[in-house]
Amino acid sequence: MTDTNVERLKKLDCATLSDAMDKLGIEGVCRGIKPRDQGMRLAGRAFTVLYGPIDPVNPGTVGDFIDDLEPGTVVVLDNGGREDCTVWGDILTAVANSKNLAGTVIDGPCRDVHLCLKLGYPVYSRSYSMKTGKDRVQVDGVQVPVNIGDARVCPGDLLRGDSDGVVVLPRDREDEILEIAEHIEETEGRIRAAVETGMSLRQARAEFGYHKLQTKAG
Repeated sequence: MTDTNVERLKKLDCATLSDAMDKLGIEGVCRGIKPRDQGMRLAGRAFTVLYGPIDPVNPGTVGDFIDDLEPGTVVVLDNGGREDCTVWGDILTAVANSKNLAGTVIDGPCRDVHLCLKLGYPVYSRSYSMKTGKDRVQVDGVQVPVNIGDARVCPGDLLRGDSDGVVVLPRDREDEILEIAEHIEETEGRIRAAVETGMSLRQARAEFGYHKLQTKAG
């Protein structure tokens, strides 16, 4: 079944969505989370995994959640922003790509970057490194609220990634965010068209209310 809002999301960029959320007073930017390649794009709903330090008494694992995910899912991994170990590598990339997942977002590093680049599988992370998370971190929760770059991500939230980074749209606000973002996109298109026909940028911006597009509603 087609998810109409995911399809709408794919037509919008992160900058426009960020402006729409500014207007609504919603903080949805995942700060510091960047694509491993500028050409990567992702759009879909979140499957969340929360990591914590390994329990020395009853150690857990880094998880085998990937087998259960449906095509189009965005894997969202909260590794606490730690830089000393990874929770995503080449095996996960290969399986995720074969399952047609929408991409992976990590608050922390990934590794085996070469394969996501080769396959074109979208990976967004805080950094990249090579040290494994095995015996260092463990899964503390699956399908629970997580923190990605200071933005809260809940299971089923919409995520959009492009060359600027990642934004998250809270599920209970996604319709109004998308509606405002589509209006901003349409308005900016009118400004570009007006400039192409000879209007000055100053005049076009004034006529179409450019400077108020993202201003928080009173």
